[in-house]
Amino acid sequence: MKAIAKILAAIVSLLLLALVAAVAASWEPDRPVSELTGRWARPPSVFLPVRGMSVHLRDEGPRGDPVPIVLLHGTSSSLHTWDGWAKALAQDRRVVRFDLPGIGLTGPSPDEDYRIERYVEFVGAMLDALDISRCVIAGNSFGGQVAWETALAYPARVDKLILVDAAGYPFQPVSVPIGFRIARIPLLNSLMEHTLPRGLIEASVRNVYGDPEKVTAELVDRYFELTLRAGNRRALVKRFAQAPAGIHPERIKALKVPTLILWGGRDRLLPPADALSFQRDIAGSRLAVFGELGHVPQEEDPAASLVAVKTFLR
Repeated sequence: MKAIAKILAAIVSLLLLALVAAVAASWEPDRPVSELTGRWARPPSVFLPVRGMSVHLRDEGPRGDPVPIVLLHGTSSSLHTWDGWAKALAQDRRVVRFDLPGIGLTGPSPDEDYRIERYVEFVGAMLDALDISRCVIAGNSFGGQVAWETALAYPARVDKLILVDAAGYPFQPVSVPIGFRIARIPLLNSLMEHTLPRGLIEASVRNVYGDPEKVTAELVDRYFELTLRAGNRRALVKRFAQAPAGIHPERIKALKVPTLILWGGRDRLLPPADALSFQRDIAGSRLAVFGELGHVPQEEDPAASLVAVKTFLR
């Protein structure tokens, strides 16, 4: 028995050593925003003080546009996900995009309140700060839910709505990126606040693309480095706890704004069945599905996903 106990003790010691080595190898402390702006906040990026945060913002195109286009990114993303759309649309429309609280370079909310209604209030505050009385609002994934909730909260301010693989219905994924899974697991999510293997981010990004071969090293750099922005990992854990997906899908039927629904046919996080639910619940809405694209069609193939958008805007 003593021999067996010694063997077990040795195995436990080896496992602990392996765990310590793994943690040490993937140790990634938070990075101050000042270390990230040089690469990820080049012009036309600016920072705007709103609600106690310095909000990372890009405001492009003609200022005389009476109905600007506002673009909202998804979880663990950033305003950069709209680069392709912004470049094309800003030729003749004012295009506004910003990093949401707890994400990107904007960083965490001072009160650590990440309920969906707080995000809606934040969007309203941004519209006020930018003197936008009426807009077209588009959102991807979590940003899609913020977009349609904003349209419900401020119907007089939203002219049209564009939902891109948007959240809103009970969460029934085919596959969840590993980073999102860890962020929902107690103890592991606490560890994630101090460790972050770059390979975990790469696997997560590849998971949401229809064609994982389109994921470049620079794209992984962007997701990886912006996740390390001070406070973002803690904010992600808190938001998953405070804002569970799909708790009030019945509210979607109250939307009366002209709506375009875009979806990647290979989206495994929010499957195309959700697109059909949006189309069913929003009277008069239009739907376009891109069979080869995944969860972020605006990023994976901006040109293809923009065709339906330009028609809708006209």
